Amino acid sequence: MKVYTKTGDRGETSLIGGERVPKSDERVEAYGTVDELAAFTALLNDHLRDDEKLAGTVDDLNRILSRLMTVEALLAADEQGRQKLAPLPEEAVAWLEGRIDAMQATLTPIDKFTIPGGHPAVSLSHVCRTVCRRAERAALRADAKYGADASALVWLNRLSDYFYVLGRMLTAHYGVVETLWIP
Repeated sequence: MKVYTKTGDRGETSLIGGERVPKSDERVEAYGTVDELAAFTALLNDHLRDDEKLAGTVDDLNRILSRLMTVEALLAADEQGRQKLAPLPEEAVAWLEGRIDAMQATLTPIDKFTIPGGHPAVSLSHVCRTVCRRAERAALRADAKYGADASALVWLNRLSDYFYVLGRMLTAHYGVVETLWIP
């Protein structure tokens, strides 16, 4: 099978279900941004892979990458295609919340915003957080116009929180100073 089909040469693509839409369609923007998030998540995971103490986090990120593919598919589906796809499992959001709570329990409480940085993995975690927020906004625009899977929207919202807390956890793990924003 060839990678290129030439069917998108005039600025259109097909959704899951067969509907042809402009590449500027809100659904294409939403699943494309989730795809970008998956690439950054994989890059973050690659930075953590060699540290045995982060093996659990690497496993978590692998699970998240699989879920991101599911979210992409849910956002890439037209109405007919959505009927053929299973939503995220009910436990997906609860699992993220459990991972957030477990990381947060190890951290010093703060009441200020953190400024990203101090280590490449910390910064990448915050890149993932911000791309996730953009993906969530794009998914909400797609939902407002066409409808979207509710589980995917909630999961994206919680995932950005995960990346924020992961950034804090990595700051502690690498022993770098957590810079708080004090206006």
